[in-house]
Amino acid sequence: MSTTSSQSSSSRIVSNHEPALRTLSEVRSQAASELVVRALRKGETVDGVHINVLTTSCKTDDVAFLVTLGGTIQRRLATQDHIFAAATTGTPVTRDSNFLVICASTPDFILRADILTRSKFIGRCQIFSLKDLISVPEYVEYGVQEGTMLVAAIREFGGLTYDLAAVWDVLRKSARTPIDPFHAPPWSVGIEERLALERAKLIRSTAAQAFEELRVPEVRIPTVLVDIRPAAQRAQYGEIDGAMVVERNVLEWRFDPRSSARVAIANRYDLRIIVICQEGYTSSLAAVSLQELGMLNATDVIGGFKAWKEAGLPLLLPEQIYVDERDDISSVASI
Repeated sequence: MSTTSSQSSSSRIVSNHEPALRTLSEVRSQAASELVVRALRKGETVDGVHINVLTTSCKTDDVAFLVTLGGTIQRRLATQDHIFAAATTGTPVTRDSNFLVICASTPDFILRADILTRSKFIGRCQIFSLKDLISVPEYVEYGVQEGTMLVAAIREFGGLTYDLAAVWDVLRKSARTPIDPFHAPPWSVGIEERLALERAKLIRSTAAQAFEELRVPEVRIPTVLVDIRPAAQRAQYGEIDGAMVVERNVLEWRFDPRSSARVAIANRYDLRIIVICQEGYTSSLAAVSLQELGMLNATDVIGGFKAWKEAGLPLLLPEQIYVDERDDISSVASI
């Protein structure tokens, strides 16, 4: 009798200590907290604002989970300026779109993010209104009515390599301190300063030097003069017969050896490319752009086509003479 009573009492004690089953909301909150802890260790700071982008796989309750993530971030960073984004990637479970949530410490960040998100994902993005989301308990719970969270549906998010970079760009620009529209941003560089900085990367050629180098190229290095002026300028001022005409808007695609649209001669990274424009300004920026693609022998002509004509140089390029290392350059030059 006492044994039975003891067993009964023991079973009651065990049952009293059984853990209660957790609700879906509690499981969601724990998963969100773990993701947020990792996210807070990383990220960037822009003008004193902490930013980061989190991604998670698609679920059946995407909006609720992302809003929980956003709310958790807001609570953890309640005393710090921040703007974070969380997005689902992969094949959506319940509809044809992935979801993006952006949460921030102030409504101003969200207003900027709203404008930028719409412009980045034109034709693919739907921003949800408060009316659309009022039925989501998490949305109400985290006080989103104050305008500190944005929820969007984006079709095929992550399908393009551009997408994640676009979200980062939204956050960086939204986090920047507003500027006086009549004064240059402190981080910006004026075109004259930029031109000087870019030219410091070049060993520029005078028109006469460029002509001679085109006549007698460096040992075993193909050399080409590239005229990047638009057709209207070439028609108005003239052109150099023998120069390769590649207008500025396609220059990088034509001279990147990795590009499927490259010209035949651009099959090696030591190609000597001498860029010429009308007066030698655009050509400097273009030559540096080619260097950044790996074409380290790119340069430009000081003074451009105008200087070429003023120097009285021929408007017909001579046939190139390639000098072997064993040849005497002076004897070749006298031919």
